[in-house]
Amino acid sequence: MHILIIEDEIPAFEKLRMHISDHLKGEFTYDWARSITETHHFLETHQYTIIFSDIKLLDGLSFEVFEKIPITIPIVFCSAYDAYLLDAFKSNGIAYILKPYNQEDISQAFTKYTTLFAEPLNPQVYSDIKSSLSEGDSTYKKRFVIKSKKGLHLLESAKIALIHAEGDFCKLIDCEGATHLYSQNIGNIYATLDPHQFFRINRSQVIQLSYILEMESHFKNRLLLTMKGVKEKVMTSSGTTANFRLWLDR
Repeated sequence: MHILIIEDEIPAFEKLRMHISDHLKGEFTYDWARSITETHHFLETHQYTIIFSDIKLLDGLSFEVFEKIPITIPIVFCSAYDAYLLDAFKSNGIAYILKPYNQEDISQAFTKYTTLFAEPLNPQVYSDIKSSLSEGDSTYKKRFVIKSKKGLHLLESAKIALIHAEGDFCKLIDCEGATHLYSQNIGNIYATLDPHQFFRINRSQVIQLSYILEMESHFKNRLLLTMKGVKEKVMTSSGTTANFRLWLDR
């Protein structure tokens, strides 16, 4: 069995490869694509038995490839999106697994694979879901309503360089160096933000990728970060540094 794995995140790829290997007892070969460009190359030059595909890649959505190249083999989509998006796949006989998935999810996907017929899929399916995904992105918090002595004002999430926890509230420091108080704990705030842009580098601080100016190694496997608009450098914890490096290398 020759499999194409389309996944831009290294930890997710390793986990998926391990589950596939456990189910197939290691009796398979595979290619790994992290981008639309790599996926297009593999599909044009190789034949596969089945495809395991994430939706968001380094340079866009995997649907962009599937709309252009006729696919006649089953695709198992590995997605973090809600069922209303995935219903479109069911009518086409495509299996899916939701992140975070486990060994049982992968095994069930293979079971469904054995019942599928190799029929070309309607490219319109991918277009419809791609539009839905664009709408789904809006679920991430776009702005914060900030209360101050002067009244209320809006702070765009895209302008936040650093979030620093101060007990039950947080300081939101924007890219221009202004500090805004927000009465919610850092865990609740972090859960609403786009994980492709924001990362919790330690228990009390969240940074935004766009505003990292400089990184330098520090003792005990930590990294010192210089952030735009933030006077003092911030530091990853020993426990988050490895995942932070992987996050940067998506």
